[in-house]
Formats: sequence, structure tokens, C-alpha cells
Amino acid sequence: MAKINQNYLKLPGSYLFSEIARRVKEYTTQNPNAQVIKLGIGDVTKPLPGKVIEELHKATDEMGKAETFRGYGPEQGYEFLIEKVIEFDYMSRGITLGTDEVFISDGSKSDTGNFQEIFGIDNTIAVTDPVYPVYVDTNVMAGRSGTLGDGKWSNIVYLPCTAENNFQPELPEKKVDIIYLCYPNNPTGMTLTKDQLKMWVDYARENQAVILYDAAYEAYITQEDVPHSIYEIEGAKDVAIEFRSFSKNAGFTGTRCAFTVVPKTVMGYDENNKPVSLNKLWNRRQTTKFNGTPYIIQKGAAAVYTKEGQEQIKAIIDYYMTNAAIIREGLIETGLTVFGGINAPYIWLKTPAGMDSWQFFDKLLKEVNIVGTPGVGFGPCGQGYFRLTAFGSRENTEKAIERIKTQLKI
Repeated sequence: MAKINQNYLKLPGSYLFSEIARRVKEYTTQNPNAQVIKLGIGDVTKPLPGKVIEELHKATDEMGKAETFRGYGPEQGYEFLIEKVIEFDYMSRGITLGTDEVFISDGSKSDTGNFQEIFGIDNTIAVTDPVYPVYVDTNVMAGRSGTLGDGKWSNIVYLPCTAENNFQPELPEKKVDIIYLCYPNNPTGMTLTKDQLKMWVDYARENQAVILYDAAYEAYITQEDVPHSIYEIEGAKDVAIEFRSFSKNAGFTGTRCAFTVVPKTVMGYDENNKPVSLNKLWNRRQTTKFNGTPYIIQKGAAAVYTKEGQEQIKAIIDYYMTNAAIIREGLIETGLTVFGGINAPYIWLKTPAGMDSWQFFDKLLKEVNIVGTPGVGFGPCGQGYFRLTAFGSRENTEKAIERIKTQLKI
């Protein structure tokens, strides 16, 4: 008899975006003429930069010739990409890394979900609330969550982030071992200053904790005092793992390429409290469970760091941030309370009085045919909030805001 992992049965209902897709499909089936604009899931709409396409074609041609064909590559990634990552993303900010501290992968979602595997199930984790669901759900699958009640898991420490505390999580009263932070934040679009982030680094150092830092949206930062990497904070290389992605800045959502930085100085502890290198364990995990990101894809990602590539991704980021400004300003004009959209491509808004997140989802879909993401899907503190994404086309973004301003009954 094949016994299952009982923790999977604890997961409530559908994954957030699957539930959104189900509701939209049901509505469009009943209303086939509805012109639905999707500003919900954080998927990009601009095509890959021209320089990336050029290098993908060249790499494809290489794979068609015996003298340049490549089979299995290094599970950690090719050095030609790793070296560019270090030069452009870290050395430019005064951060020194070794080539064996950067691991190329097929996505930050995979890495943030998989990294928890190398920690024991008796660790206490802390997450900001609201939070990207993958952080929580993968720990539920692993057996760290406890039981679910009122939208919260008993063994997970939730760090409320609401308008009342300006979306800045406070240090936990209970000692925690693993801390998930995402800045610029998904879903709220808010950020931490260097001083605010240093508070978390200091906490982790004092408590021998590890910070899992998701920086997937760092390319969208516009304000000076917002760190692009946690390693800009003194001491962070002793306690933090950083996740980065090519998905949002270079359009790789369907192409799949990312990287995770695991400094050799970050330690976990064995049953005798002896320090163990997380770099060594992550390397072991990857070489066992991952055959590496395809050579063709890594060549495309390396093109991002060329002069043309840098210019092209800047244009893409500017395009989406203009969308964000259109959404933000349009919503403010309607009288809604709005956050984010300045250092991130997400706009986080308070739902109209007396309306919960899913009620507003249905209202927006049915009255103006616009799809967003209910805030409660990101955690209990997301109740009464709603997320819109700036990743749509300019035409659809402008059309959506015009509909909201003229047709939505608030």
C-alpha cells in the first residue's frame, strides 16, 4: 500500500492563482462576450529583449553542430553567466562573492520552495503577512506548519504588515529560526530601508537564524535608500540567502532562469549544535535533484548583461513602471487608498468599506471585467486588501483604469 505524505492533505483548497483562474473561467463561460482584462497574476507581457533573442538563436545553432554541442552542464550553472551576475549585480554595489556561491536555476519560485528542504522540520519559521503563498505552502508540505485555524498555521510565526504599521514587520516576540523576507514586497509593493533591513540582519546574527531573502523585484527600485541586495547590509553574508530572477526584469517567466546566492559563511546547525555550511548542503541538493538550467537559456540570460541588453531591460522596466503609475494615480482619483507602485510593479489597495477581498474580486470582475488578486489569498492580514499588477500592456492598463474610474460603483 502506497502511503502518502499526510501534510499534503493539510493544504486548504486550491493554490491561490488556480482559484482565480477557476473563477475567471466560470465567469467567461457564462459571459462569452465579456472583454476581460487580467491584472492579477504577475506574468509579464513584453517580449524577450532583442539581444536575448539574438543570443538564444546563436546558442541554438551551437547545439546543432557536433563541435559546439553541449550535453549535461554544471548543475550550479555555467561560469560565463555566474561571472556576469557577480560583476553587474554585486561587485557594482561593493559586494564580493565567489563563483561557487552563486547557483543558476530555473526560477526563484523553485528555489524559494526547495531551499527549506535542507532544514530540519522542527525549525520555527516566520513569514510576513501578507506573504507569497509558496513560502508557507512548501513548509506545510514539509511538516513544519502545525494545524490551520483562522487562516493561520499554529507553528508558523506571522509578522503583520498592514497600513497601521506602514507595512513594516516588527521583530517576532517568539524566537524563530528561519525568516522569509521579500523586498520589494510581493504582494504589497512596499520596501524596507537599509536601516530597517539591518534590524533583521542583526536579529538573525544574535539568534543564529537564517534569512531567506527574495529580491526578485529589485530591478524596479527607484528610491535611493532602498537596498537592491541584502548583502548591502553589514553582516548579512553570515545569515542570509538571496534569491534573484530574470523573469520580471527581462521577461523570462516562460523561459525560466534565476539564481540563488548562498555565501559560504551562512551556517545551519546539526543535532550537536555544530555549524554546517548551507552552501555545501545546497550544492549537494542541487547536484542530486537538478540537472542544471539549459545552456541555451543561460546564454540568453547572459545577454542581459551586455550593453544592449542593459538598455533593453531598462526600457522594459520603465514601461511597466509607467503602467504602475497609471494604475496608482487612477485608483487614487477614484478615492481608493493605494500603496506600492513606486519601487515595485504591484499596486496594493484597500477594498471599499465593508467589502472583503474576494467580494471585491467578484465585483471588479462582474462590473468592469477586470481580474486582480484578492489580498486575503496572501494571508490573514491581506483581508480587506487587493493587488493589481503593472505587467499588462499599456493599452489594457489604460483601458482598465478608465473602466474603474467610469464604471465601477464604489
